[in-house]
Amino acid sequence: MEDKAVMERKEGFSLKAHKIVVLLVDDQRLIAEAVRRLLAEADDIEFHYCSDPADAIKEVLRIKPTVILQDLVMPEIDGLSLVKYYRAHPEIRNIPVIVLSVKEDPKIKSEAFAIGANDYLVKLPDKIELIARIRYHSKGYIYQLQRDEAFKALQESERRLAEMNQVLMKLSFLDGLTGISNRRRFDEALEAEWKRAIRNGAPISLILMDLDYFKLYNDYYGHQDGDECLKKVAKTLESSIQRSTDLVSRYGGEEFVALLPETNAKGAVMLAERMRRKVLEQRIPHEKSKVNDHVTLSLGVATAIPEIGSSPDTLLKAADDALYKAKQEGRNRVGVAE
Repeated sequence: MEDKAVMERKEGFSLKAHKIVVLLVDDQRLIAEAVRRLLAEADDIEFHYCSDPADAIKEVLRIKPTVILQDLVMPEIDGLSLVKYYRAHPEIRNIPVIVLSVKEDPKIKSEAFAIGANDYLVKLPDKIELIARIRYHSKGYIYQLQRDEAFKALQESERRLAEMNQVLMKLSFLDGLTGISNRRRFDEALEAEWKRAIRNGAPISLILMDLDYFKLYNDYYGHQDGDECLKKVAKTLESSIQRSTDLVSRYGGEEFVALLPETNAKGAVMLAERMRRKVLEQRIPHEKSKVNDHVTLSLGVATAIPEIGSSPDTLLKAADDALYKAKQEGRNRVGVAE
C-alpha cells in the first residue's frame, strides 16, 4: 500500500510547503544504502530508490521527486540516455538531475551538462556537499512549482471572475419578474442598432405593446396572478421572434417592446399580428376585460430609415402614437404609424 506522502504527490502539488524528495536511480544496492545513510539525519529530505533503470520513468512519475540522483553506468540503459528521456518527457523535463559518476571526467561531465543534467558529483560525495546540493536544486524546483501553481491559481481566479462578471452583466440586462430583457437592455440595443442602421441605410422597426385593461386584471385576480400573467405573455412574445437580432423586452409595468433591426413596415406588422394572435391563443382568463374574455394585447408599429443626426426617440414616439391609435380603435389590434 502506498504511503501517505506518495499518495499526496500523486494528487498533485499544493501551494503549501513542498517536501524535498530524492529519487536515486542506481543498480548497485550498496550505493543506495550508502546514500540513504548520508541523508538519514536530514529530516527535510525524503529518500526513494530505484534499482532498475527500465522502471526509472515510471518511478519518477509515481514519486514526483524534487531532485533525481542519476548513476551513469548501469546495465541495459546508461545514465546519460535516461537523462535524455527525462528531458524529453513533459511531466519530468523540469526536475533537477544530479549525475553520479565514479570519476571526474571532463568529457563525460561536459556531455552530461549538454543533454540537460543540472549537476555532477563523483560518488560517493561528501555528506554535507550532497545534502547542500540536493537542497539547492530542490528548493529552486519547488520555487518554480509554487510560482507555476500561483500563476495557474491566478488564471483560474481571473477565469471565474470573468464568468461571474458575465453572469452579473447578463442579470443586469434581464427583467427580474419575466426573465426577458429589461428596459436597460432595450435602450442600449436601440441606440446601437440605430447607429448601425444609419451606417447601412437599413430600416428599423419597433413594436410597442400593452396588455389591455391590465389594471382591472390585477384588481380582480390579485397581483400574484398578475405577475404570472406577465410571465406567460413575456414568454409568448419572446417565442414569437425568429431572428437572433430581434429583441423583446419588458418596457415597464404591463408594457413590452420589440426591436426589429433591418425590418420594414410590412414585416413588422406581420410579426405584430402574430404576437397579438399568440397571446390571445394562450386563453388567459380576463373576466373584467372590456374587449374579450381572455387577456389581449394592443400593439403599435413604427418603422424608420435613420439618418445622420436623427434620434431613436422619434421612432419610439411614433410607435407610442400607433399604440394609442390601436387603443382608440378598440384594442386587441395592431396600430401602424403613418
